[in-house]
Amino acid sequence: MCLMLVMVGFALGVPGVWGAMVIGRRLGALDSAGSAGHEKVLRNVPNTGGVGIYFALVVPMLAGLWAAWWVPAEELAKVSSAAVVHLPGIKGQTAAALVFVGGLTVLHAAGLIDDRRALPAGVKAVVMFAASSAVVIYDDRTRLLTVLEGSLGPGLGTAVSVIITVLWIVAVTNAMNFIDNMDGLAGGVGAIAGACFMAAALLHGQWFVAGVLGLLVGGLAGFLVWNRPPARVFMGDGGSLVLGFTLAFLTVRTTYYAAPGTVTPDGVGVPAGGWYAVFMPFVVLAVPTYDIISVTVVRLRQGRKPWVASPHHLSHRLVSYGLSRRDAVSVIWGMTAVTGLSGVLLGTLTPWQALVCGAQVVLMFVVLAVFEVRLSARPSKGGAG
Repeated sequence: MCLMLVMVGFALGVPGVWGAMVIGRRLGALDSAGSAGHEKVLRNVPNTGGVGIYFALVVPMLAGLWAAWWVPAEELAKVSSAAVVHLPGIKGQTAAALVFVGGLTVLHAAGLIDDRRALPAGVKAVVMFAASSAVVIYDDRTRLLTVLEGSLGPGLGTAVSVIITVLWIVAVTNAMNFIDNMDGLAGGVGAIAGACFMAAALLHGQWFVAGVLGLLVGGLAGFLVWNRPPARVFMGDGGSLVLGFTLAFLTVRTTYYAAPGTVTPDGVGVPAGGWYAVFMPFVVLAVPTYDIISVTVVRLRQGRKPWVASPHHLSHRLVSYGLSRRDAVSVIWGMTAVTGLSGVLLGTLTPWQALVCGAQVVLMFVVLAVFEVRLSARPSKGGAG
């Protein structure tokens, strides 16, 4: 069923992004200069592709929720027998899904506005924190480290859990926004990470999360049809904020640790793993995390504001070391696939195997950091993003 949803997302994403591209060009909604101090080489390319990504994700979600409530089960069975099995679960997720769509829509609208006329960083931060807080406070299943509620008490433990989760969602949203700086980069990284999260959700029988991730992966694949180098359309903040918020929300909604003997609603056994399975999202998103941390450090060392774009992202630095832009994007895609596959396996490993897996990921970034330090004196050849 999830594979079918990937195809649905792709089928909607390709024409959706194309339509947004055509309309964007006719309206003159092209690549914009951004906020004051933003170092960027402008291109005569529409930055409205995020509309198509949003369309491919939200429309099927709302249509599916409507069908779950209003289409008779016997009619749904003609389309998908699996959907009928999970009908009660889908209905139970309706309220949480609508809150998520509401937050996603607010961020999408803010991104579209920012693409036309740059919003102050403070305003964007308020919008991100508001949307993140809404989905976290509404549903206690949208929280990280809920174990704290037992160890610290329902008051303090809940507060700490909520704060950590909100910070995580905002951080991932910003990370995907930051990494959107070269043709095909954010779309490819998002699709690879989304596919890995979908595999983890399927392993644990979380069909709603896996289904939404399937739509996201398909929509991003449809976007990449038009965004592959040389790009004919950019996703803009209207797309990168949608991508980051969706990945962050769904990583929180996924359960990575399962007790022995756990089964899915349709009776399929769930592989049990250790407590370290909770680090799976950090491993899968290690590359965007490395990018946002490293570019922030570089900008602060140069006396720049960390939220004002400049040519210091990992992709730009790889270009300055001699790679072409296409090669730099391919390298980052490959690194994301390496950490992503490690993350998917993390929850099924024994403790010593998980330690080796984690050490492998850490070592990869240590080697990369040392490599970058050695070459940091060379002049940059990259553009800004």
